[in-house]
Amino acid sequence: QVQLQESGPGLVKPSQTLSLTCTVSGGSITTNYYYWNWIRQPPGKGLEWIGNIGYSGSTNYSPSLKSRTPTSRDTSKNQFTLQRNSVTPEETAVYYCASQAPSSDGYHSWRYWGQGTQVPVSS
Repeated sequence: QVQLQESGPGLVKPSQTLSLTCTVSGGSITTNYYYWNWIRQPPGKGLEWIGNIGYSGSTNYSPSLKSRTPTSRDTSKNQFTLQRNSVTPEETAVYYCASQAPSSDGYHSWRYWGQGTQVPVSS
């Protein structure tokens, strides 16, 4: 079974950079047509999609974000990473990594999720 595990430094101060890593086991991040995503959930709010990186290395991020949010990968370690610069306290959230895979109807569907990691943004 594919498993995803988020990891990072924990608390991030306002205006600093948030960096998180997702380690994937039981499957390759280069598997054809799979996409690897970052999602967050602020306290009391719904899920917000941040961005992703695809099996070929292509990337996308949410246009609702006020700045570009790079997502990269290390195929030798089967990991992908999130880097978000100049974070604000409002970005305090549980951050998840999750995969999308081809579904039987020809489109992609959510497949596997990490357990999430709490990231406080405060001084």
